Amino acid sequence: MSPAREIAFRVLQRVHGGGYATDLLRRESGEPRDLALAESIILGCLRHQSQLDYLIEFFSGRKQPKLDDVVRIALRMGIFQLRYLDRIPPHAAVTESVELVKQAHKRSAAGFVNAVLRKVNRKPVAWPDKATELSLPAWMLERWQRLYGEQAAAAIAHAALEQPEAAINPDTGRQQDPGAQSIVPLLEIHPGMTVLDLCAAPGNKTAQILGLVNKVGGRVIAADKYFKRLTDVPAEAQRVVLDAATILPFSVKFDRILVDAPCSGTGTLARNPEIKWRLRPDDLSRFAALQRKILENALPSLKPGGRLVYATCSLEREENEDIVKGLPVTATHLRLPGRDPGDGFFAAVIIEDSVHG
Repeated sequence: MSPAREIAFRVLQRVHGGGYATDLLRRESGEPRDLALAESIILGCLRHQSQLDYLIEFFSGRKQPKLDDVVRIALRMGIFQLRYLDRIPPHAAVTESVELVKQAHKRSAAGFVNAVLRKVNRKPVAWPDKATELSLPAWMLERWQRLYGEQAAAAIAHAALEQPEAAINPDTGRQQDPGAQSIVPLLEIHPGMTVLDLCAAPGNKTAQILGLVNKVGGRVIAADKYFKRLTDVPAEAQRVVLDAATILPFSVKFDRILVDAPCSGTGTLARNPEIKWRLRPDDLSRFAALQRKILENALPSLKPGGRLVYATCSLEREENEDIVKGLPVTATHLRLPGRDPGDGFFAAVIIEDSVHG
């Protein structure tokens, strides 16, 4: 049995149980070649999930609403390798998918998995609808079509099917998406400033801020709710464990505040494809309530005339424009996958002399 496929099968089961693929992959050990193939299978299966589920029905000749989870995962893996990857021997994709089902104590399904996968070919398939073709939940596609138009919505969905290019921030040496790199410059940090980075983990934007502050002089406080998450934040910052959704404990006010708010992450679907299948429309109001609370608690800590940047990696209006409505926003920035390089991001710049109080 290939270690790569065993890893992929194990991680995909854990993702189905609520885990996140990239976090789970980081905990796996093995040969780099095996880990690379496992990552390709895992993220590919998650990106193309609704296509793969349709292909299970297509090649089996009937709808499969009651498949055991492990059987469905093994079939997705097999079909993905057979149709989407090059240089994978077909017999290996078939026989090892069958073996995975047996090892998962679903031996009775082994014959079915074998029969379906032996029918798989690379001929074009007529997808039943646009959402399946773009491998996106219908509700999400319809939202983006309303917000951004059909062409932009399709471009966002297509971008979510591609492997993101690895990008290094030249100023920090950290791996950081181009969209994420675009947020910190909006703070316009000047010499001697005090900067508060709320929701700072994993610290890539903190590292950007420190790169600027170290050049011009100043002080950086990086805060996050959990101590464990702060371990990745650069130690050059003063690190503080706090819940940004509560009243902040600072007795001083800051020249600059970054609120990189927790969000649905719909701008990062290429990197975190499980979000597509996990998110529900009513989750957006839950995120919005938290985001508004964090922003309202951050504003009193801003100096008069200071600058606060509110940012998310969400494409949803409820988490973006609606959150900053009624506040003294001087500029907004929106990056869309498929139109702009990297992940999708929203940012709003807030400046007002009367913000404090």
